[in-house]
Amino acid sequence: MEGLTPSQLTFFRENGYLNHTPHQIHHRRRRNQQKRPHVGDDYFLNSGDKIRFFFEPDAFSSTPDPATGKPTLLKPKQQAINKIGHALHSLSPPFEKVSLSARNAAIAKSLGFVDPRLLQSMVICKQPGIGGAVPPHRDSEFLYTRPPSAVGWWFALQDAGPGNATLGMWKGSHRQGIKRRFVRKIGENGKVVGTEFVENDGPEMPRGSEGYGQDQGQEVKDEDLEILDITAGSLVLIHGNVLHKSEKNTSPRSRFAYTFHVIEGADGWDYDERNWLQPPEGGEFSKLYR
Repeated sequence: MEGLTPSQLTFFRENGYLNHTPHQIHHRRRRNQQKRPHVGDDYFLNSGDKIRFFFEPDAFSSTPDPATGKPTLLKPKQQAINKIGHALHSLSPPFEKVSLSARNAAIAKSLGFVDPRLLQSMVICKQPGIGGAVPPHRDSEFLYTRPPSAVGWWFALQDAGPGNATLGMWKGSHRQGIKRRFVRKIGENGKVVGTEFVENDGPEMPRGSEGYGQDQGQEVKDEDLEILDITAGSLVLIHGNVLHKSEKNTSPRSRFAYTFHVIEGADGWDYDERNWLQPPEGGEFSKLYR
């Protein structure tokens, strides 16, 4: 099985992302989508080895219903879900087939992974009119290893373009380091009480790319923001250090995508115990090389 071509690797290394050729996954969109409510931080924090369902905040009324004391759901449930995650790749056979595949293993090998581990798989819905914005961020802020190693696999299940809240990438911003971390917040009693951003006190750059540091003190520029036009079935590879975002979907068209992340699991890379997503107790993240 072939991985990335030399020209594709060059583009990825220069820009921090790659809009790749169509994959078979788009033929499987909208399967296995039962609906459940988002019931708070524990529901989110313990979803790393489960399939759970999270509502769009704008799917609810801004004030409680006087009769129930609870916000009212304003959309049909199938149009109110923000995302489904975060272990589709290990608990849903169709998603397992397209995630833990020889093709993805070949791509990981092209990228230099020694022991790639797959985690945080999810369907992102971007519902029409209410699909929430994702602010600028870098994936290694959330799935931090020492040193950073995360790469995102983002499959378009529907066409994504400027009209329906597609991805926006700051070209070359992967040359900047990871300055902050999204971690589990520990309360005075020693128990997890939520999440927070903290300053990164570990390595900021992936191994072998420390020479990119010439841009670490520079601000990203508006002219470097690339708004992607992505055909259904395409794969976008996202460097863990590249700054990217998506806007609120104010259009009448949904923008479904399936995404997961790969980190280095070999000796010399440590997955941080403060990360919001943790492997199951006594377990490990899924191996991509089989």
